[in-house]
Amino acid sequence: MGANEERMKGKAEELKGKFKGAAGDLIDNEQMQAEGRAEQLKGQARQDAAKTAERARGAGEELKGKIKGAAGDFIDNEQMEAEGRAEDLKGQARQKANQ
Repeated sequence: MGANEERMKGKAEELKGKFKGAAGDLIDNEQMQAEGRAEQLKGQARQDAAKTAERARGAGEELKGKIKGAAGDFIDNEQMEAEGRAEDLKGQARQKANQ
């Protein structure tokens, strides 16, 4: 399952929990309120876990790109250097998008 799918499922679970909690408030049902809050928190945690996984993936891409770029520079291979820089930037962007 991809990170985006996990984030969407987490958001859906969070919203479901909000609605359940609001319904509990409306009918003055403390158990329903508590269950709604628990679902909401579980959804938020699921989203946070997906973001963390994507940040780690981005850090790996960034590191791989830096190494490839440095190797390209060392052996004077401009294409390898450019590919490394592109992967470095891709990793940085992935991390930034998942803050």
